[in-house]
Amino acid sequence: MKRSEPVLVSVKVNRVCRLGWTGISERVEYVPGSGRQDLFPEALINLCDFPCQPESIQARLTLASSHLGKNCDRDTYTIQNQRKLCGANSRAIDLLPPPGPGAEWTRDLPVDQGREADQVFVFDGATGVTVPPEVMSHNLTRNFTMSVWLKHDHHAGQDKHVKEHILCNADDHQMNRHHFSLFIRNCRLILLLRREFGDGDLKSFRPAEFRWKLPQVCDGQWHHYAVSMEFPEVQLYVDGRPMVASKNNPEIIDDWPLHNSHGLNTTLTVGACWQGSQSRMQHFMHGSMAGLSILAGQTELDEVIACFHKCKENLEAPPMELLQPGMEILNNNDLTELTLEGENKTNLEVLLRKVAYANLRDFPTPGRRPLRLYTNIICSSGRTLKIPVIESAIVVQATPLPIVTVTGLSSSHYGYESLRGGVHLFPDARIEEDLLMNIAQRVDSCTATVYPPLNPDHETLTWPQNLLNQFKIEAKFSHDGVTLMGSESTNHYEQILHQLQYNNHKPAFYLTRAFKLICSQMSGRFASNELVHTVRLSVSSAGHSTEPSTSAPQPPSQQMSMHQSKTAAPAHAKIDRHHVDIRPVGPITSISDVYMGMGGTVQGHLSNGASHTVTIIVMVCAGFLLLMISLGVVRVRAARRRAQQDETTADTEMAWDDSALTITVNPMETLEAAEKSTMTRTSLRHDDSDSEDDSCHGNDSSDEDPDDEDDDDDDDGGVCKARDLEWDNSTLSI
Repeated sequence: MKRSEPVLVSVKVNRVCRLGWTGISERVEYVPGSGRQDLFPEALINLCDFPCQPESIQARLTLASSHLGKNCDRDTYTIQNQRKLCGANSRAIDLLPPPGPGAEWTRDLPVDQGREADQVFVFDGATGVTVPPEVMSHNLTRNFTMSVWLKHDHHAGQDKHVKEHILCNADDHQMNRHHFSLFIRNCRLILLLRREFGDGDLKSFRPAEFRWKLPQVCDGQWHHYAVSMEFPEVQLYVDGRPMVASKNNPEIIDDWPLHNSHGLNTTLTVGACWQGSQSRMQHFMHGSMAGLSILAGQTELDEVIACFHKCKENLEAPPMELLQPGMEILNNNDLTELTLEGENKTNLEVLLRKVAYANLRDFPTPGRRPLRLYTNIICSSGRTLKIPVIESAIVVQATPLPIVTVTGLSSSHYGYESLRGGVHLFPDARIEEDLLMNIAQRVDSCTATVYPPLNPDHETLTWPQNLLNQFKIEAKFSHDGVTLMGSESTNHYEQILHQLQYNNHKPAFYLTRAFKLICSQMSGRFASNELVHTVRLSVSSAGHSTEPSTSAPQPPSQQMSMHQSKTAAPAHAKIDRHHVDIRPVGPITSISDVYMGMGGTVQGHLSNGASHTVTIIVMVCAGFLLLMISLGVVRVRAARRRAQQDETTADTEMAWDDSALTITVNPMETLEAAEKSTMTRTSLRHDDSDSEDDSCHGNDSSDEDPDDEDDDDDDDGGVCKARDLEWDNSTLSI
């Protein structure tokens, strides 16, 4: 058997070609503060032996962050601070402020506890609040801007005619007229603005209701709505962009002005509408709201409204210089979705490699942000083929959180005159932040509270209003204390706290007062420790002394001479007094007055005040003791009187009743007994005859007046006869 020569055969095994993307990581780490970071720097697309000639390739990249807040990680600051950072008009009124002093009407509203900063209020279809009338005027002018963050909970099968009010101003009683309101009905956002009586021509129709049909109203997502009115022109902004009006969108309804009425006021409500004739709320909202505000008298700028919606994290598109003919880049309003298009795979790869992610928050919310990449290939024949979806995720790392520390004086003693004239509560307060990152030290609120609440008859808190205006910090006062709000540097807050002053015109009412100070950053997300300053009334000393502070070293002013004169009040110490009893405001004393004693005349006044107080206390105690003794004596006497009455009653009840007894004399007595009785009587008469005659006749020589002789003789004669006729009962037997 013959064999052929060996032949070398080479077999080439090609790698299986899988249509799709390569070089895309399943997890992208992002360190806060690193700025822009490319997501897919090594992205490649494999077309293999594609069955058609590609005409264009499209890739759509989406970032999912709706679980973090209002569709993205934008909750670094409160609505109030966002308005300040965006340069919004400071005259706008916040109708849903965080609960606190001066904003008590939102205290009972449920809040979304899942948010780390921005205050989100939940309306469950049965909750509404009434805005106090002093918060804003109910006369909405022809020019205004309303804005709100809203997430409407729409349910399938819900009655399309049901109204859900965001804001409503209606009659307070008797009638149900709605003067102006913003509400949702049948997936439409509706603004009602009725003209008041006397506003313009009463016989002409004017626009009164504006209805916008929007898909965003019922999609269950967060959206920002702003309505700017320059009557009769109106503009709606959705997510920071103006809505383009069409023929029937918005639908405008005309109406007559309201008729004249007397004795009626209006009630402004949020989350429902007040029905005056029924004295209850109706048309409740289902959903969540935040940042509801009204700017009356003027409208907000377009760029300011766009800034309200600006997100802190987003996808960044490739640089425009990379674009070549046939390439296209599109993005949505929130910059959470990018669409890239190229004529071939090389163009698409270049664009996708330069797509980046950025988060501008100082302290972003850590966690995953899902990414999805959708790719379509369009053939020259018009056929479209889809490449499998690629899923990835951005993981934002946690950062060390800042530690806000407040230090200062913890306890102090003051005399009567010092408290009447006013003392500084936090003269040496320091606000410090322990930051590992290079971030400016800022706080957005400081709250000084007192318990029990201040007595408005004689206690006040004052602060430098000119500094508040200069730093654009808002102060809200109540009997529980004062809250300073506005994102500013710690240095500016310290200047205001150093001049926060407490006045007590009747110090004897409270010998000890405790004031608590808390400062926070980023809407309370990072709160400081509690600095408690206890103010005590010094009764034994004419001046006042200061105890060593437990949270900070003593200021140098405490070691100054007791005879040093007070320094002149600074020129900027303008004080704004919030008090029901208006009194002349005296000059602001320097911080050294808190630590230095008063001399001379002041000491005498303090001593006299102390002695008067002790005397009054002693007199009150003595009077109370005398009153208790008098009550005791009266009660003892009353008890004895009752005991005597009880004994008399008992004796009367036990006495013998002899009214039914009868004495019977037996006429058949023996003669012997009669003779013995006669003999005994005879012997007794002879023995007493002389004395009896003397006594009977002795009255004839009396020295009494002649007018009474007859009466005396008759009485004496009767007595003598009665003695002669005395009954002998010796023989009687019972």
